[in-house]
Amino acid sequence: MDKKLISREEDYSKWYNELVVKAGLAENSAVRGCMIIKPYGYAIWEKMQSQLDKMFKNTGHENAYFPLFVPKSLFEAEEKNAEGFAKECAIVTHYRLQNDPDNKGKLRVDPNAKLEEELIIRPTSEAIIWNTYKNWIQSYRDLPILINQWANVVRWEMRTRLFLRTAEFLWQEGHTAHETKNEALEETVMINNLYANFAEKYMSMPVIKGVKSKNETFAGAEKTYCIEALMQDGKALQAGTSHFLGQNFAKAFDVKFQTENNDEEYVYATSWGVSTRLIGALIMVHGDDQGLRLPPKVAPIQIVIVPIFKSAEDKEKINNFIKPLLNDFDQHNIRYYFDDRDKMSPGFKFNEWEMKGVPVRIEVGMRDINDNTMIYSRRDKPGKNNIEIASINGYFSTLLDEIQQSLFDQAKTFQLDNTHIVNSYEDFKDIIKKGGFVKCGWDGSDESEEKIKKDTKATIRCIPFDQDVESLKCIYSNNQAKYQVIFARAY
Repeated sequence: MDKKLISREEDYSKWYNELVVKAGLAENSAVRGCMIIKPYGYAIWEKMQSQLDKMFKNTGHENAYFPLFVPKSLFEAEEKNAEGFAKECAIVTHYRLQNDPDNKGKLRVDPNAKLEEELIIRPTSEAIIWNTYKNWIQSYRDLPILINQWANVVRWEMRTRLFLRTAEFLWQEGHTAHETKNEALEETVMINNLYANFAEKYMSMPVIKGVKSKNETFAGAEKTYCIEALMQDGKALQAGTSHFLGQNFAKAFDVKFQTENNDEEYVYATSWGVSTRLIGALIMVHGDDQGLRLPPKVAPIQIVIVPIFKSAEDKEKINNFIKPLLNDFDQHNIRYYFDDRDKMSPGFKFNEWEMKGVPVRIEVGMRDINDNTMIYSRRDKPGKNNIEIASINGYFSTLLDEIQQSLFDQAKTFQLDNTHIVNSYEDFKDIIKKGGFVKCGWDGSDESEEKIKKDTKATIRCIPFDQDVESLKCIYSNNQAKYQVIFARAY
């Protein structure tokens, strides 16, 4: 396999697909539309997962696990949710195989083993969870319930792309139950802010926070909050959503509680989630023509050390020379890898770790030992640097923080440079073709939203929280704008 990637400018989509494979993140499987997440890709997910899990628990949430299968009658109880996911559902209809009498050595579905009721493989878990909450909730004393689940889900996608859109993917889904509307709304906003904080602080990925339009709202929700990120090809990616479900699911599953005043009231609900598509976002926000560029906080390996030696004696001298360096790494909880594989050349290793996006690479050879120095390279910017071994105390810990911020600053600059304010529909159409966020007025009507989508394939990514529409006109109808919104073409 050719080690070099096609450039982003030449073919962005092909660049992405090549990078996922060549960096050892994932590959297609024998199951149509499903991916195999390889160890290095899964290690990135584990870093994300562990940090998010900590953040959820710090805000009072607990982990639980619910069944993969949802009886069809439960799934269809909340009509809007069922309708929204119906076309993507995989269904189990039988429970047994048998030897095929007409084809020796093969199996067939036993026609006598049909299920009494079909089972939906969960595309999301609201139905099975709210059927469960009915048994958990009787009184206001039982509230709030703050549950998160780490799970896999299935949505039968026709057009798939590794990490971004697959038939099966990994995610977390939070499902909470509350006594009051305000409490549920506060939960929804808090989680959306948590996602934004994670994206910016840990993924170095700038996002815009806002609310979805009615047409883009989660099926079964009253309001969907979101974070939107801009990829290097000018397309938007929905990086996380948090839904205020109102009392819709409580009414569908008859989940009531006795209030402090001995009245009976339906419970208020939220749900929220992010998925392995965040790895796709990480690639597309930070990657370059040489491969990945991982922010240190989510990098499985933060620093790789490549010794350059010709003999076992050289190798031993290098091992002794770097002991103070490794001790410093241990003291500062730096994740490092000493790549002393003797079957690969230093050049091969340099290219491999560059492709994998390790934030810092250190090279140590015999000349460096004589000079009491080391050479290091930062993945966020080109060039090589020298450092004396006597100066290493805490140096690389600070350097990793600098790289984390540098990647954020680069991505933020790109986002700002590619966010355009427009006042005419002709300008709107021209800029949408080129890509980026387009900020403009919208009159709030379904008609204008649908016409723009049909004309340009752009959708309202979010309605930002900061609004100033006093003198703003709708980009399509030229009527008084109700909102200032962000349009973009999206993944």
